[in-house]
Amino acid sequence: MPAMERTWKPNVTVAAVVERGGRFLLVEEETMDGLRFNQPAGHLEPGESLIDAATRETLEETAYGFAPRALVGIYQWPRPDGEVTYLRFAFCGEVGMCDAERELDAGIVRATWMTLDEIRASRARHRSPLVLQCIEDFLAGRRFGLELLRHYQT
Repeated sequence: MPAMERTWKPNVTVAAVVERGGRFLLVEEETMDGLRFNQPAGHLEPGESLIDAATRETLEETAYGFAPRALVGIYQWPRPDGEVTYLRFAFCGEVGMCDAERELDAGIVRATWMTLDEIRASRARHRSPLVLQCIEDFLAGRRFGLELLRHYQT
């Protein structure tokens, strides 16, 4: 077995599917492929629970507080170049107030609220196909209780 196969592991990420008044909270971010839209999302950090990661990433990327209430889905997506596979845990929940004074993460151009039609129309600028899929799963009523997840600390 080649060394790469023995050491392969997916990148674990979290995402927040946030809906308010028929609009969804997205971020416009700088990527190697130019400006792209994504849910507030990011990588799980060492020792962090998935729920805490979703809360942190949403605040860092949008300046909105976020309280996850349910898991929308778990998504495995290999990038077309084959270099990276993402394992995304997408959460929905309640959004709080925006801290307008808070600086957004590096690379985030802005947080924006978009309708489903606007999101579908901007599909060519999505960071991945998971952006629309997570929203469609949310709209289809997919919700799994957070008790499904167990976080053990050492």
